[in-house]
Amino acid sequence: MKLLHTMLRVGDLQRSIDFYTRVLGMNLLRSSDRPEQKYTLAFVGFGRGNADDNAEIELTYNYGVTNYELGTAYGHIALAVPEVAAACERIRAAGGKIVREPGPVKGGSTVIAFVEDPDRYRIELIERG
Repeated sequence: MKLLHTMLRVGDLQRSIDFYTRVLGMNLLRSSDRPEQKYTLAFVGFGRGNADDNAEIELTYNYGVTNYELGTAYGHIALAVPEVAAACERIRAAGGKIVREPGPVKGGSTVIAFVEDPDRYRIELIERG
């Protein structure tokens, strides 16, 4: 088995595409509009996504829905970065929101930080030098 993608429901598709591509540096891999079913999909990821053996994020916009309750079950998506502090500075400079500053994970030494996307989904940055 192989993880292909994670789906997130978003309230503004272009805003989310902008965040994942411009702020986090992913690529828009493909998109499709399904007017009869009233939704649009956009897949983002690093490199060529699945074609490069990388997982993707499927951004789903359901027509007319501008926000969602995240609930208490969702945790976060994790991304490996060479240096968490530098990644946070790039993200902050691009207009991204850092919700947990760089530092060691509780009870450990791994350096992490958290970023929040426009729909309040959290993304953990994990330092992997």
